[in-house]
Amino acid sequence: MTQAELVKALIDAGIHFGNPASRWNPRMEPYIHGKRGNVHIINIKETVKGLLLAKKLIQNTVAAGKDVLFVGTKRQARMAIVDEANRCGMHYVSERWLGGTLTNFRTIRDRLKRLEQLEKLFNTGEIESYSKKMKATLNREMVKIQSNLGGIRKMDKLPGIIFLIDTKREHIAVNEAKKLGVKTIALIDTDGDPSQIDLPIPGNDDAMRAIALVVSQLADAVIEGKQGRTTQSGPAGQEGQRRSARSAFKATGDGAAEGVPAADEAATGEVPTETPDSPKEPVEAVAAASA
Repeated sequence: MTQAELVKALIDAGIHFGNPASRWNPRMEPYIHGKRGNVHIINIKETVKGLLLAKKLIQNTVAAGKDVLFVGTKRQARMAIVDEANRCGMHYVSERWLGGTLTNFRTIRDRLKRLEQLEKLFNTGEIESYSKKMKATLNREMVKIQSNLGGIRKMDKLPGIIFLIDTKREHIAVNEAKKLGVKTIALIDTDGDPSQIDLPIPGNDDAMRAIALVVSQLADAVIEGKQGRTTQSGPAGQEGQRRSARSAFKATGDGAAEGVPAADEAATGEVPTETPDSPKEPVEAVAAASA
């Protein structure tokens, strides 16, 4: 997809529609083009700029041997997060961010071990030795753990980047990433706070089509980054794998992480309610307004 095609697709998806002006965050002012009625219009140039920088950062990070964690628990984002994370082979959280998912990963691993035990009971038929009531209880427990943690069951080290949809909703994940020094990328609407994110992508975080397009573009960057991993062979590549292995989670008894290295700086240098189907204006008019 060329840049011109990407711009048209983003506008068609309604990514330039912000929230009502009464709900805006003043820190989003640099990313706002103006107002139409009582709705802020996001500068599509800033959206494209953020998206292209995010793709480059993700590609370089994945090529260096690190993973990306996709986070989007709002209804409009769940399907896109799950589908695209599975397509590119990365981790995701789509139902609920449990406090301590990063900073207290030891407890999370214990829950995942419990999930493996329950799945073994059902897969081997051993569950039939339990009472009907107990089978129902264990099944509910298994489904709940699968729903909340199924997307990170293979995550055994700190991700290099966390991508989030709606920073206000995912504020706990943002805080945990900041505490551990993990780079954050976010699709952030006009009511969000971009100062909390390393690389904001200003855009409509309520429109399903806009969310799906952005997540798809970032998943493509992951796939391209994985292709770059194959070129990192020999002593340099082996050393990179050893460094990646040393970044596995270590947690103290009180749940605080220790010995977790901060994510590497991007190779590119410093990086600068519910209305999923907002009425769209003609593409030509919006493009001209954003020029």
